[in-house]
Amino acid sequence: QVQLVESGGGLVQAGGSLRLSCVVSGSIFSINVMGWYRQAPGKQRELVARISSGGSTNYGDSVKGRFTISRDNAKNTVYLQMNTLKSEATAVYYCSATVTLRPDSYESRYWGQGTQVTVSS
Repeated sequence: QVQLVESGGGLVQAGGSLRLSCVVSGSIFSINVMGWYRQAPGKQRELVARISSGGSTNYGDSVKGRFTISRDNAKNTVYLQMNTLKSEATAVYYCSATVTLRPDSYESRYWGQGTQVTVSS
């Protein structure tokens, strides 16, 4: 059983910062891509940022220059540092990880339960 547990969400004023964390646990052989997505009310889930096992990163256009994704492979943890937050960042943020359970198995994608981020203007 693979579990992703997010933490660090909350209420912050516009212009402020938050740091999200997501720990992946379970019987895992390897973790490839880890990422953060968000879904605001009435909108589709969108990519915020993702990072490969080697450290290559991709960001959504709306967060470039303000958000930073990083990971600690030894701790199976991915982080999202969010700076200069805007009200449009208000959403549920979901952690995602592409995981291989055994050396001979295919990758599967897993999701966390989500953490609410609310930015007040």
